[in-house]
Amino acid sequence: MGENNPFGFDPEDLDRVFRDAGEGLRDLAAKIGRFVEQPDAGIPWASIFPDLAGAPRTRPAPPTAGETGDGVWVIYTLDDDGTARVEQVFPTEIEALRAHKNNTDPRRSVRFLPYGVTAGILDRREETDAGETG
Repeated sequence: MGENNPFGFDPEDLDRVFRDAGEGLRDLAAKIGRFVEQPDAGIPWASIFPDLAGAPRTRPAPPTAGETGDGVWVIYTLDDDGTARVEQVFPTEIEALRAHKNNTDPRRSVRFLPYGVTAGILDRREETDAGETG
């Protein structure tokens, strides 16, 4: 055994092993990349990883008036005939809920009302059949 060979290999052997391992890892990474980028031709990975399989992405739905805040929060009551009457209007949900927190009237509610929509959509008139007589 020489000075550089106490374990049966020398530094040149280590350099060669690491160089070969690095090339092997690069080849493996390239093969995995080609496998994942293939079009969806019966590859089972396509259903598990749709982003990697190149599946088309769906466009997010446009925000609603409630999500963008284009409207007001109202406290309203329903009359005996189901007609809604707005009592108070608030810019935010938290203000409306705070004003409504001690409510004991089951006909009084809080709703979001988008701009441009009439308060008539809050009405709860019961539909009667044409064959019924009152």
